[in-house]
Amino acid sequence: MSDHPYAFLALFAGVALAFPLILLSLTWLWTGIFQPAKPGASKNSTYECGLPSSGDSWIQFKAHYYLYAILFLIFDVEVLFLLPFAVTFTSLPVGALLAMLVFILLLAEGLVWAWHRGYLEWK
Repeated sequence: MSDHPYAFLALFAGVALAFPLILLSLTWLWTGIFQPAKPGASKNSTYECGLPSSGDSWIQFKAHYYLYAILFLIFDVEVLFLLPFAVTFTSLPVGALLAMLVFILLLAEGLVWAWHRGYLEWK
């Protein structure tokens, strides 16, 4: 190995870049050689539990459903971060209290932002 202190990091970065690129190129070659495209009516049809498809496969969903789900996950997962803090609240230093206050203020800011943008209103 070289005497340069960053030689190992350069080698590691090179391997980290080369490994996925080699695997992706091998996958691309494999699918091109061993799995040629054979399009057909049955392959291009929408699969609905083994039954023939009926109607249009493109259905428009309201984005509010997804926004509610994402907001629920964000504010639900915050409880996982608040619970350990609440359990050991009395034995933590002041720095931990300030960090948790910043965390809660950021979450409150996200809630106010979503409320202000009208994402919490059901239309």
